[in-house]
Amino acid sequence: MMVLAERRFGQVIMLVVSLIAVGMPALHTRGAGVVMSAKSSGGFFFVWTLIALGAIGTFTFILSVRALWSPQSGQPR
Repeated sequence: MMVLAERRFGQVIMLVVSLIAVGMPALHTRGAGVVMSAKSSGGFFFVWTLIALGAIGTFTFILSVRALWSPQSGQPR
């Protein structure tokens, strides 16, 4: 995966996966069962995991857009 991350195709994959990660908290917090799952045992861990996933996804999205935007991306060394 590390070799793929330096190529344009790998950066596009990281962009798509980061968009999925950013949308995950919104998908999991819809519905009436959110309050019930947050109050259950392990609910605190679940909520903070969703927050961390969204933050990491946002950071990865920004970095992958910057890598795709730069003119040097995808060129061999």
